Amino acid sequence: MRSGNNTFPVIILFIICSMASYPFEATAKAKKKYKSSLYASWGYNTEWYTHPNIKISQPGLGNDYTLNHVTAHDRRGWDHNLLHQPITIPQFNCRIGYMFNEDKGWGVELNYDHPKFIVSEGQQVHITGKKDGQPVDEVITFSEANGFFYYLNNGANFFLFNMVKRWKFIADKKGNVRIDAFGKLGTGFMVPHVENSLFGNKNNPHFEVNGWNTGLEGALRLTLMHYVYIEYANKLDYARYRGLKIYKGTARQNMGTYEMILNVGINIPVRNKTIYIANDEAPELK
Repeated sequence: MRSGNNTFPVIILFIICSMASYPFEATAKAKKKYKSSLYASWGYNTEWYTHPNIKISQPGLGNDYTLNHVTAHDRRGWDHNLLHQPITIPQFNCRIGYMFNEDKGWGVELNYDHPKFIVSEGQQVHITGKKDGQPVDEVITFSEANGFFYYLNNGANFFLFNMVKRWKFIADKKGNVRIDAFGKLGTGFMVPHVENSLFGNKNNPHFEVNGWNTGLEGALRLTLMHYVYIEYANKLDYARYRGLKIYKGTARQNMGTYEMILNVGINIPVRNKTIYIANDEAPELK
């Protein structure tokens, strides 16, 4: 005859099996993983330009000529008394972006640059075409004293809508210091401020929406404590301006631009979720 109650060993066995079935929850810790992020930055730039042809059309004056291969430069503004003038006076740039896939590093960005295009004073410019209804082929001294200046001085003003790709390079174990590389490609439009004088005839300085441009940008970003970053970028831009208003006519030009840019920005993780990772297997999130 067997005596005793078998219920107690069964209960113990059930508890042991239950614990063995859930080792992850028993030893896990909660960590946050961000699915996407917003970012915004502000900074300053310097530029170098190709030597464009500026084509002039003034039908009422009998003018249809070209300023051939003009030399132009930027006007940085940030290299002198930066802290004693409005922040939008120097050549500045700003970006607003959304990384919609943090894991794979894909995002979109609104990209605005405020470079200044100044046709260099005192250069010898070859003019060809028609002037006052007659053929013209001459070299003039392009200077204000001689009746000539040509500025996109309140900005050549590039707006671009970019696709963004990020590559993770270096990060410490906690991700408080990290370096990423970015590639950006986009297209957009310009809002130049047009101011000029040709043969002593000045236009009415103005802003206008004009033409289209496309840009390719590469950048290195140093992020500190997840939220603050410094970004150094190099950019190539190609712009086509059409119908720039001048005295009794229009001008058009194509130009390439090489920019160097330094920005300071803020990164804001969004749409975060909590995941559970076993203590002995938890990777450090970057």
